[in-house]
Amino acid sequence: MNPQLERKLRYLGAIIVAAVLASVLVNLSLGRHASTQLLVGACYALVTCIAIGGIELFVLQLWNWLTRLSFTANLAVRSTIYAAIIIAVQLLQPGELAVGLPRETSLQAFWLGIVYSAVISVLLNLGFSTANLIGPRVFMNFVTGRYHTPVEENRFVLFVDIAGSTGLAERLGGVGIHCFLDRTFRLLTESVVDYRGEVLNYIGDEIIVTWPQGRGAVDCRPLRCFVAMRAALLKAAPQFEREFGAVPRIRGSLHFGPVIVGEIGDVKPAIVFNGDVMNTAARLEELSRKVDGGFIASRAAMARFEAAPPFPLHDLGTLPIRGRVDGIAVVGIGAAA
Repeated sequence: MNPQLERKLRYLGAIIVAAVLASVLVNLSLGRHASTQLLVGACYALVTCIAIGGIELFVLQLWNWLTRLSFTANLAVRSTIYAAIIIAVQLLQPGELAVGLPRETSLQAFWLGIVYSAVISVLLNLGFSTANLIGPRVFMNFVTGRYHTPVEENRFVLFVDIAGSTGLAERLGGVGIHCFLDRTFRLLTESVVDYRGEVLNYIGDEIIVTWPQGRGAVDCRPLRCFVAMRAALLKAAPQFEREFGAVPRIRGSLHFGPVIVGEIGDVKPAIVFNGDVMNTAARLEELSRKVDGGFIASRAAMARFEAAPPFPLHDLGTLPIRGRVDGIAVVGIGAAA
């Protein structure tokens, strides 16, 4: 299955389960213990979440103009669409139809359903908007408290740098280079999703991607991800040339090892990765500027893959690197790989 579709279906499933459970709990708290009452509420939750979740994941997230709106304006547009869906569901009364009960004609019950559905939809809307703002995986990690206490994990770390961005900034100006980088990062992130990586951060003209050992070792995903990024940029080259008069080129580095992952900060907490692996990966990215192909992978990372890389690599030997007396053994890939 396509990884992007798989991710959306997984999110949709989680939303449906959460909404149905919330419906059951609310009905029980209101003293509605009859199985028919619980089933009616679950049906409403199911239909509403399938409709709202489906529209959100498969329609709204594809509207690029919506992502360019401010957080408040974006929230308002989504809320309007959600409200229309909620009213339609309440008028159709899928719960009563599913259980074979007569249609509910009470105005009080209608408005109670509207209010309840509206509250749930606002919570879902805020969840979607916040997840889009900080990243779905980061959002889930905050919600579950996975990294509230620092933990050590073995991870692949991929640094990707936009080559020549300083000169482009001088030519395109502040707003122009921002649009250029935004368009480039959005395109590169599609490859990250395809190969099940996690975007750790966007820093200036760099994107940092990580994989837990088990997920990244499968089918050389970090290497495939970088090669897919280059292929995506090559395919989009004519459009970039028309809009910006320049085509983005990328360099990269890959390393593997233990990192400390945990929440940090108070006013604006973040999930951060610390450790020698991060520093080494960043220094390898600096070295990638001086090698043919513009990409360096450490032997430590290559040794963790479960299968041989699907494209040729060339041995770069042991290169000197800041912080390591004995240097580091690395390999590279060709510019056209």
